[in-house]
Amino acid sequence: MPNILTLNKIAKCGLAQFPEGYVCGEDVAAPDAIMVRSASMHEMKLDPATVAIARAGAGVNNVPVDACTAQGVCVFNTPGANANGVKELVIMGLFLASRKVAEAMDWCKTLKGEGANVPKLVEKGKGAYGGPEILGKTLGLIGVGAIGGLVADAAAALGMAVVGYDPYISDAAKAKLANLKLLDSAADVIAASDYLSLHAPLTPETKGSINAEALAGARDGLRIVNTARAELVNGADLIAALENGKVAAYVVDFPTDEMIGVPGVTAIPHLGASTPESEDNCAIMAAKQLTAYLERGEIVNSVNLPRTGLPEKFETRVCVVCEKGFDFNVISNALAAHQPQHFNTYEGKGADYIVLDTKGDVNCGIVEALPGVIRVRVLKG
Repeated sequence: MPNILTLNKIAKCGLAQFPEGYVCGEDVAAPDAIMVRSASMHEMKLDPATVAIARAGAGVNNVPVDACTAQGVCVFNTPGANANGVKELVIMGLFLASRKVAEAMDWCKTLKGEGANVPKLVEKGKGAYGGPEILGKTLGLIGVGAIGGLVADAAAALGMAVVGYDPYISDAAKAKLANLKLLDSAADVIAASDYLSLHAPLTPETKGSINAEALAGARDGLRIVNTARAELVNGADLIAALENGKVAAYVVDFPTDEMIGVPGVTAIPHLGASTPESEDNCAIMAAKQLTAYLERGEIVNSVNLPRTGLPEKFETRVCVVCEKGFDFNVISNALAAHQPQHFNTYEGKGADYIVLDTKGDVNCGIVEALPGVIRVRVLKG
């Protein structure tokens, strides 16, 4: 039975999803798959036996995805599993950006020991910590995925107008966004917003995209909430915008040394998905995805290999990870003697994936020897 290496503490309810006989733990040797939350894998050498990695969360910045693809390792994430937990922190962030609650609480601590004078001191000093209500204001969303959609609904329920931009949103997702108006660009969203919430993935294109140029088109006093990734924001430009009033407040769930202690910045220690519900949901989803891949070759929510739709029953299943543009018929011809019953090809972002259901035993070396083939697995139904 498969061995599952855990690099972080994984919720027990998630590990319980694996079928009987699976071996899971932090000291597992030659793991068939790995479950990880926040641990960095960039310096880790993968065991040749490892065929899959499941990140219990949406972001995969701690996983060397390109290197995994080159070795034919399928990398999963769990989009949406922690969406509600992050949504709730975003809503909290809107209030923190408005009312200076964190600073006010710190100030209250300085009144300890003032005795009967505390009420008078509170009334005298509270004016420094006032701020606007969010009712009637416009919230802009950069990125409208699972989290952004929930934020839009919650913000609308609180009386905000919501606009957003997402170049990758599907028509099906658009149909569900009753409380959000999609605009043509991120610049349009920034220009229309009193509050801005970031939900874009970190890519070479989005890194540092919230910068002086982008903020130049914003209204003075923009309030920004970032529960996505610190690197989406150019730190020096953001600090300058706080100093000149272009930005009134910045709430970030990814503290950096550059931002800690800066006036107007509220730094939260990456609590977006730190709820027991989120951790449970991510672990359960990750375990189910690994089981489906290890036992049936099915792929759901992979960031480097394509999604599949496969028959549940099979006798022998040959699963092939290959270079993009591979001639799929070459494999079918190589296994013609095994009477392929089902033949599917899937084109992915990182690599392509071919699945053949055949009869009898298959020597995977026949396929492994073909140019362009990265990895081959033969499964028994």
